[in-house]
Amino acid sequence: MPHVITQSCCSDGSCVFACPVNCIHPTPDEPGFATAEMLYIDPAACVDCGACVSACPVGAIAPETQLAPEQLPFVELNAAFYPERRPGEKVPPTSKLATVLPAVEVRRGDTPLTVAVVGSGPAAMYAADELLTQPGVRVNVFEKLPTPYGLVRAGVAPDHQSTKRVTRLFDRIAAHKRFTFFLNVEVGAHLSHAELLEHHHAVLYAVGTPNDRRLDIAGADLPGVGTATEMVAWINGHPDFTDLPVDLSHERVILIGNGNVALDVARVLTADPDELAKTDISDHALAALRASNVREVVIAARRGPAQSAFTLPELIGLTAKSEVVLDASDHELVQRDLARDQDALTRNKLEVLAKLGSADGPATRPRIRLAYQLTPSRIDGEQRATGVEFTVTDTEQTRRIDAGLVLTSIGYRGTPIRDLPFDDTAAVVPNDGGRVVAPETGRPVVGAYVAGWIKRGPTGFIGTNKSCALQTVQQLVTDYNAGLLRDPVRRNGELAKLVAARQPDVVDAAGWRAIDAAEVARGGGLRPRDKFTAVPDMLAAARSAPKPTIRQRILSTLTASGH
Repeated sequence: MPHVITQSCCSDGSCVFACPVNCIHPTPDEPGFATAEMLYIDPAACVDCGACVSACPVGAIAPETQLAPEQLPFVELNAAFYPERRPGEKVPPTSKLATVLPAVEVRRGDTPLTVAVVGSGPAAMYAADELLTQPGVRVNVFEKLPTPYGLVRAGVAPDHQSTKRVTRLFDRIAAHKRFTFFLNVEVGAHLSHAELLEHHHAVLYAVGTPNDRRLDIAGADLPGVGTATEMVAWINGHPDFTDLPVDLSHERVILIGNGNVALDVARVLTADPDELAKTDISDHALAALRASNVREVVIAARRGPAQSAFTLPELIGLTAKSEVVLDASDHELVQRDLARDQDALTRNKLEVLAKLGSADGPATRPRIRLAYQLTPSRIDGEQRATGVEFTVTDTEQTRRIDAGLVLTSIGYRGTPIRDLPFDDTAAVVPNDGGRVVAPETGRPVVGAYVAGWIKRGPTGFIGTNKSCALQTVQQLVTDYNAGLLRDPVRRNGELAKLVAARQPDVVDAAGWRAIDAAEVARGGGLRPRDKFTAVPDMLAAARSAPKPTIRQRILSTLTASGH
């Protein structure tokens, strides 16, 4: 009875290290790992030990016999990753990936390695985890919001609760005695890069790529035009987007771009509000969806079906939950692409698309229509968006689709970080394996490092940040061991005083736990949590955290001092 990896896979690779028979691939040291849509278990090699199940941070692995009906396609998907073996051929030998992080050498007379991590999303937390495996290392994490975990909290669709389970791992990391949260503190506003370096050996930025790429066409700035990323943040209750003007009074929404985020938005907009009410969706979004008049979401892509940007696991998950259809002309495109040579993954996507229903049929509930070879040329409307005019890609034909809301989902851009170089073309901080480098000379910027999307661009999944962060931490530790990092010039206790002076409303780990507990309690057992969506409410909850005793403060100070 082999185990099976399902849609929830976050690709962090923990299962790879847990597996005693090397039956999960691609592994973090294999070339295809960074671009794989998920990981796969070899059914012929799996020995049914279950080690991968407990190692997976998002509950994506289950025995084949325990899969839900909508998960059954993943049995074949896992097996299809592996070539057929000849009778009697042996399964791969037992192997383990070697430890790749060098041990920290604490130099006599110097302070233990201390690192500031800016950001608290997956890349930041995985970096903190790697650093804390080394003796004596201390990590301080700075986040501009009162709540941590970045896109896991604000960017994962609320009906993907299994994916959000990775926060349990992050909570365990944050509970480490040498880990400190400084939440509601913005680096660049409350503290500068130079000030962080006065208190740390290094600063590691894991701030993501927060800006959406925008369409440069007429009408793109009309009311009723937004981005899918903003929409997801609004759905999830991000405090910066609670007042986003979302008008669902029209029957059709157009999403331009067909990556996973577009699929997430389309799925939520067409879902049964009663089902969404069991998730951690924001109250304002749930109320708007209950009153919604949307009957169709069109996901328009510039290229053909074979070039679809969404992943196969997400497509399988979408078709299991939603009514997804194609126009007759798009069905023809799918058949055309199927008749051509395709790699196995693309062929699997096309085969799923080929089985979709026709858009000409009657709609019994709000539906999603995938549309191909449509290049947006303008967004129509005077006071607000009323539709999109497309050209049929590589032709002079035009096609107009009416809509009351137009959302773009065409990629992301990083933003410059104060006091660090920036590559405006690639929209990332220039780096060599995570070491920030000056573009003019290619030489390292001492003490500055990056991980996650601001390092490599917006590619990969939540767990891809684990291997990305590991690479950066390797570089940082190597530099520390070589004596290339300057020791902090400030004493340990001074950092907390400086932060408190600059931001009296700083939230620590206890404050976050109080916010977390209050949100869970607000859920009343019917929902995972009912989120606070306003910063003042978060801060009020944080202030309810029990104050540490004098003994606890003394122990905390001794720990921070390396004793």
